[in-house]
Amino acid sequence: MKTVLIIAAAGEIATGAALLFAPSWVSQMLLGTELTGVALILARVAGVALISLGVACWPGTPLLAILIYSVAITAFLIYVGLAGSFRGALLWPVVVLHAILSVLLARAWLAPRSR
Repeated sequence: MKTVLIIAAAGEIATGAALLFAPSWVSQMLLGTELTGVALILARVAGVALISLGVACWPGTPLLAILIYSVAITAFLIYVGLAGSFRGALLWPVVVLHAILSVLLARAWLAPRSR
């Protein structure tokens, strides 16, 4: 069972990385059409989520997985807010919330190591 879980986790991580770095290519290969506009942003968010899911499914790493997700989403949303033309009313509050959550998760993840 552990081997199957690791193989599935690796597949999710690979798919997530493809969605994060080449979302239109993945869409073209899966659906026969490229992504544009806000769909590119949502595909990249899904990519981050799949990477985090893969890490979470790796034996013994759920806290690290949610930490990776929170840090990556914080960084990506900052990038979207500064470089993109998509800025909703909740973008910056969500960035702040994820940044705070990332700090709290990092403290929780590092706590057992510092004792």
